[in-house]
Amino acid sequence: MKEINISQVDTLFVNGIYPIEFLFYFKQRLDTKNIRSALRKAASDFWPVFGEYADGIIHFDKYRQDECYQEETFEKNFEISETNEDLSAIRLEFGLPDLNGLFFLKIVHFNNGTVLIPKMNHLAADGYSYFYFISVLAALSTDRVIPAKSLLFRTLQKPHHRRTTLKEFFFSGFKLESPPGNGPLAIETEEINKEAVRNIIKEVAATANQRISTNDILSAMALKKVVSLQTGHFEETIRLTIPIDVRSRIREYGPKFFGNGIMLFPIDFEKNKILNSNPEELAVAIKKSMPSLSKERYIRYLKELEVLIAAKKTKFLKPFDPEKGCLVTNISRLPADKLNFGGGLPDLIVPITAAKNSVGILSHGDNFILRFAY
Repeated sequence: MKEINISQVDTLFVNGIYPIEFLFYFKQRLDTKNIRSALRKAASDFWPVFGEYADGIIHFDKYRQDECYQEETFEKNFEISETNEDLSAIRLEFGLPDLNGLFFLKIVHFNNGTVLIPKMNHLAADGYSYFYFISVLAALSTDRVIPAKSLLFRTLQKPHHRRTTLKEFFFSGFKLESPPGNGPLAIETEEINKEAVRNIIKEVAATANQRISTNDILSAMALKKVVSLQTGHFEETIRLTIPIDVRSRIREYGPKFFGNGIMLFPIDFEKNKILNSNPEELAVAIKKSMPSLSKERYIRYLKELEVLIAAKKTKFLKPFDPEKGCLVTNISRLPADKLNFGGGLPDLIVPITAAKNSVGILSHGDNFILRFAY
């Protein structure tokens, strides 16, 4: 049996909140025999995905396909909008189960193609890890990785699971509060031209002598719209939370770390400032508030979480508070070009898990897509 202690950041998700769940539609029917074989191969390397959680530990003894895989055929065409689709309607349409373990893959064949819906408990890993795993699964499902080279490919792509490498930690497994159900969410999308964003970044650099990033300006646009849509919902101080991936800054993690390699960074704004400032001004404020990420800074963040955990301040052990602010997650760099399961790249990618007052930033062609849930 393999076992691993969950990390301080993992603890924020032990009650199963915010699972990571995308719908991938392929116009060509997929060979699921290859996908099932790939799941078995991947299980030995990405074993926490196929494990179970109890009392602060993820443990894995063996791969059981019947517990994490389901396949169906619908004798009709697949029809779904990429944008303003009711998420609860999608779940009803596909009969998506609640997670008993940490991962489940639902595959549905239609007359006009195949839908894959991989669902992962956020306790198992973050969005980067989700796509890391799915892209390896896709490669193992195709002829691109021939049997003679399969072992070499898996060795090169093998993740590491050193979740507490920076600071030892053991979670005693006490119960965290589950947030109230979202109920029906309004979903709204907005397309932002990428060239327009690049021009804004250049203009701010020229006029304000301030460097801002694409994520700064898109987060500013998202924050302003969330607050404008629900001015009466929020109090006078509003908290923007941005997940920061630490892999590129901390050597002990690196690109092959599988887990929650993130720091959830909050920035407080006065509501009037949000409403009365333009996105460029808000983007500059976001940039100036962002931390200089280092190993020492991240260890301090982990210690701050440990203080809350030790005191069992469960009210504060959550990624963000949708009643007091919003969460903006940038997944515009998701590796869509690596999601070929043998029938070409996905013709449609739709995130189908959303939290109230959250914004997902995606990419489609020449545009960024801001997807609002409120």
